Amino acid sequence: QVQLVESGGGLVQPGESLRLSCAASGTIFRINTMAWYRQAPGRQRELVAAIPRSGSTTYAGSVKGRFTISRDRNTVWLQMNSLKPEDTAVYYCNAALIRSSDYNAGNYWGQGTQVTVSS
Repeated sequence: QVQLVESGGGLVQPGESLRLSCAASGTIFRINTMAWYRQAPGRQRELVAAIPRSGSTTYAGSVKGRFTISRDRNTVWLQMNSLKPEDTAVYYCNAALIRSSDYNAGNYWGQGTQVTVSS
């Protein structure tokens, strides 16, 4: 069994910062890629940032230069600076990994954490 537990969401004013964290635990042999997605009301879930084992990062154009994704083994963080109202969404952690129970690949999601940017 694999679990992803997120923390760090909240309510902030425009221009402020938040740091999200996500810790993966359970029957994990190896995590290949960890990522953050977000979903705003009435919109599709979208990729915010991703970081594979190599450490090379990918960002959505709307967050590039403001958000930073980082990783240490089975934990991933998302540092969000200069937040805007349009960043308001539920943020989800995602992990593409190999399970240690059967050495098969799996894709797992956290429960989501709300980020609200409002004055």
